[in-house]
Amino acid sequence: MKKAITPRNEDYSQWYLDIIEHANLAENSVVRGCMVIKPYGFTLWENIQSALDKMFKDTGHTNAYFPIFIPKSFFSREAEHVEGFASECAIVTHYRLKKDPNSRGLIVDEAAKLEEELVVRPTSETIIWSTYKNWIQSYRDLPLLINQWANVVRWEMRTRLFLRTTEFLWQEGHTAHATRQEAIEEAERMLNIYAKFAEDYMAIPVIKGVKTPNERFAGAEDTYCIEAMMQDGKALQAGTSHFLGQNFAKAFDVKFLNRNNELEYVWATSWGVSTRLIGAIIMTHSDDKGLVLPPRLAPTQVILIPIFKTEEEKSLVLEKLNNIKNQLLNNGIRVKLDDSDDNSPGWKFAEWEMRGVPLRLALGPKDLANNTIEYARRDTGEKQSLSQENIVDNVKNYLENIQQNLYNKALAFRESHTFDANNWDEFVEKIENGNFVWAHWDGTTETELKIKELTKATIRLIPLDIKSENGTCILTGNPSKHRVLFARAY
Repeated sequence: MKKAITPRNEDYSQWYLDIIEHANLAENSVVRGCMVIKPYGFTLWENIQSALDKMFKDTGHTNAYFPIFIPKSFFSREAEHVEGFASECAIVTHYRLKKDPNSRGLIVDEAAKLEEELVVRPTSETIIWSTYKNWIQSYRDLPLLINQWANVVRWEMRTRLFLRTTEFLWQEGHTAHATRQEAIEEAERMLNIYAKFAEDYMAIPVIKGVKTPNERFAGAEDTYCIEAMMQDGKALQAGTSHFLGQNFAKAFDVKFLNRNNELEYVWATSWGVSTRLIGAIIMTHSDDKGLVLPPRLAPTQVILIPIFKTEEEKSLVLEKLNNIKNQLLNNGIRVKLDDSDDNSPGWKFAEWEMRGVPLRLALGPKDLANNTIEYARRDTGEKQSLSQENIVDNVKNYLENIQQNLYNKALAFRESHTFDANNWDEFVEKIENGNFVWAHWDGTTETELKIKELTKATIRLIPLDIKSENGTCILTGNPSKHRVLFARAY
């Protein structure tokens, strides 16, 4: 029997892990730092993937796949890139094992050493730009808008399911453009797609902005990001889009013949989100009873629970619920009928509540007699008995209402935990209490790092939609035009 879910106010980190366990989303692998994503968790990822993939294709992008192994020398071609990822790389040095003459085990065959070590993909800029050199010759080949769904490896010492694992799943877009402006517009377009997805599908309000030079992606000229607030007041970076300038084009000599018949380097972007989004959903919406899922992404949107005592009642109730199930399925609603005999209706109620199903419909003999059915919402716990008439429309309305309510609740929480700070003491107090804080920064990396050292808060972003304003830096008192978002973060 599973242990009870740890309350959030007792141990937020353990609560998060308990939610994952009770909802059957994932578990730790025997491989240190890696996770096994269980079917329910993977279906959630597939729903995320499906919605995003359509958004990408609707804006002209196509999918491809590139090797997981990258020659080590590729990372040396872009100086900032190699420095940013060197400490996280897993390396393949040999290509064969052999029997250990001193035991029954296997050892590395020293004679099978690779001429050049291979890096297991931490990100794909280098291998992709080495390929683009062969694909791009003329302005007619641009823009090149490619995305891939893949796994990556970043060697992590401290891991947490979905949020930070050695291997994780993601998508990474890599695009090539004829002009600087086109590439910047692409980076901003993809940031807006991520923001729309987060708000419309994940029901998570986000703030859009640009990273400071100290926080930007290694090898980028600018990194755009969306930041979301979790229930413990910490920030979670939910998506990034990078304007890479011509850095990788120059590193791999990717040039094109422009309309004036002149050779020039192409302009680039990259952008990505990962299974970290599942962690964001858990920490934004779930409660002490278990997982809470937004209907547009939930693997099961509606769970049907039969209630009966006799075999005759069972037959009649299941007949009706199967009819309702087919109506909902025919209208594109993801529905499951839990007709198992192993557990009581009460046990099923608790089980599907823990797994975050947005809407529960329960039907018993009295409901059959009265032509009613009981609706129970996961987000509010509200129960209501309604007529079986117009059940499809009622279910659709409930799901839309739940989706919007989750967003509204998350937005209200963020707004109630976001403050302006105009002096250091006020800033420290708000950060210590787990809030987002807007405050002035003098623009120097030295000050940014000092604030992080003193408070563990980082600059999450320089906002895109708020103009610069004059003020004084929260720490140094120096003149400042940057009012930025600070928070402790995952």
